[in-house]
Amino acid sequence: MLESLSLPYWVFGTVVLCVAYFVRGVAGFGSGLIAIPLLALVLPLTLVVPLVVFLDYVASASHGLKDRAHIQWREILPLLPFSLLGVLAGLYLFKTVDPVSLSHALGVFVLLYALYSLFVNDGGKPASQLWAAPAGSLGGLVGTLFGTGGPFYVVYLKHRSLPKTQFRATFATIFLMDGAGRLTGYLAGGFFDRDWMILAALALPVMGIGLYIGGHIHTNISQRSFQVAVSILLVISGFSLLFRT
Repeated sequence: MLESLSLPYWVFGTVVLCVAYFVRGVAGFGSGLIAIPLLALVLPLTLVVPLVVFLDYVASASHGLKDRAHIQWREILPLLPFSLLGVLAGLYLFKTVDPVSLSHALGVFVLLYALYSLFVNDGGKPASQLWAAPAGSLGGLVGTLFGTGGPFYVVYLKHRSLPKTQFRATFATIFLMDGAGRLTGYLAGGFFDRDWMILAALALPVMGIGLYIGGHIHTNISQRSFQVAVSILLVISGFSLLFRT
């Protein structure tokens, strides 16, 4: 498949990965939401999702190790059993559902999340840990199907009122545990073929550049303006996936 891709597609993929991991470097999450729907316009989801999950896993390992003293295990443990159930359900659907239907479903999910991020403000009193059940289940399920389960964990942790450093370290650790199950399932399902290994080798340095720039750049743009810009990009990619045939 890779031999059939022309130069513009390679340039497009490189730019998408740079932007996605620049956003992750700035915000600590969001790379999958940007990279997967855009890359899915030119590559099959069965190739794109395992690739981005692997890249996110590497990125999460770097964040989790750096801030390991700030990991809040009391927030992680209630999520884990439900995340595992979601991962198992997602692996079954990933192998059985039609790829075009998966693309359309991803488009709907991306649009809904974009609208949520545009119009809903986080805040208020801390949420109950009972919300770990739906957050963990949906995070594992959607993460396995589309590589974009992070929003469910992000929303849950934000409503648990964690400080920024604890939030980043805890989110990264959740993704390491959740992602390990997903990657094991993809490996067992035979998704790590020759094309995947070539793309992974080429994508790692691109991811590293994006993360480095995003983690070190200083910008005057407000958090809200940054969030709006990302949401608009998600709306465009979501509609593109909905009309994909």
